[in-house]
Amino acid sequence: MKKQLAIICVASIIAISGCGNNGTPNNQPNQSQENVNQGMNHANMNHSGSAEVPKGLKEASNPTYKVGSQVIIKSDHMEGMNGATATVVGAYDTTAYAISYTPTTGGLKVTNHKWIIHEEIKNAGFEPFKPGSEVIVQADHISGMNDVTATIDSAQPTTVYMVDYMPTTGGAMVRNHKWVTESELSTK
Repeated sequence: MKKQLAIICVASIIAISGCGNNGTPNNQPNQSQENVNQGMNHANMNHSGSAEVPKGLKEASNPTYKVGSQVIIKSDHMEGMNGATATVVGAYDTTAYAISYTPTTGGLKVTNHKWIIHEEIKNAGFEPFKPGSEVIVQADHISGMNDVTATIDSAQPTTVYMVDYMPTTGGAMVRNHKWVTESELSTK
């Protein structure tokens, strides 16, 4: 059984790595991968990340979904996310922001990217930013995002979650995905 599982894992890795390069240079967005509803390109998104969180981020004292909970993602930040079963690996109280910016690597403007959090903004202070504010992002969710000047599209005080999930489109497990908001999760 272990040998069969190992063979399946290796075959999956080979299949995934073969699908990753469509001949588009890394700094040029691929229009077919753009999320039409939100104008976001996730071709260079770091789907998995480290469990490290920004300095000053506080764990939620009473999250709706506790660490270890099984939840369903009700969001389409990227293909394969909506409807995926996820495990909560972190819950934090903060302000979540949707932002628009032009990547430092060039390419098309990213609009309404969800989400960065208050602690991922340079010199954030204590008060939340208002829509229309310009900020400097200190997060690397997508190539070309770190140290970019962005405009806040929306601000939402909420509990944000870091989750592990298996995409509904198949492929490898996504680990430590940052961020989904409480309203984007359910138990059914």
